Amino acid sequence: MDLDDPRTREVFFAIHSMLPREGPGNRASTARALSLAGPLPARPRVLDIACGPGAQTMDIAGLLPDARIVALDLHCPFLGELRRRAAAGAVADRVAAVRGDMAALPFAAASFDLLWCEGAAYIMGAEAALRSWRPLLALGGRLALSEAVWLAADPPVKVRRCWDEYPAMRDAEGCRALVRGCGWRLLGDFVLPAEAWWEYYAPLEPRLDRLERKYAGDALAEAVLREQREEIALYRDHGDCYGYMFLVMAA
Repeated sequence: MDLDDPRTREVFFAIHSMLPREGPGNRASTARALSLAGPLPARPRVLDIACGPGAQTMDIAGLLPDARIVALDLHCPFLGELRRRAAAGAVADRVAAVRGDMAALPFAAASFDLLWCEGAAYIMGAEAALRSWRPLLALGGRLALSEAVWLAADPPVKVRRCWDEYPAMRDAEGCRALVRGCGWRLLGDFVLPAEAWWEYYAPLEPRLDRLERKYAGDALAEAVLREQREEIALYRDHGDCYGYMFLVMAA
């Protein structure tokens, strides 16, 4: 999918606007990852990197009621949705939505106690993220991210092909080795359960139904919609072959 093409972007964001979340995850998994992080300062400073519309941002705000959270994303409409959610949830005084690039984070060293990134580190590559984000953490800081992971040693060809865009994808032990090799201390990890995937996909399917009617006869739009359908079907049929692994670590 060529998101540099304006028409493709139009259809893609018609699909991916005003959804509850923009990737696999749920509150229970966010809470579990937070528990692995261990005790944080009394008023922790949190950076949620590539926050999307902020489902996990709002969960963190609820789970850490004294935290001050900066939520960063490049896509302004996602930030607007997060601001709406923060206002509705009465946490706008603790959640700041900031436009920025994960590959060039605009913050001073030691600005945060906890860095968070659900399902997005692959955009710049997990290794690059682990190496470049570390200076942002204060002494004793924590990083939690979820990373695409192979769960089967020899997945079907069509599954491999779906993940061709991320050739650096590893298995679970490869992810753990990467964390340690980049100088972090791994505090714990777990694979997201299937229900975390369906919390993302379940609202997406009726959206696709509606857009297929809207874009009927538009070959480009139909191709984009079909790719999204195929992604959901692939997980339904082969979700035991791949997943997201939450890795929680200390600097």
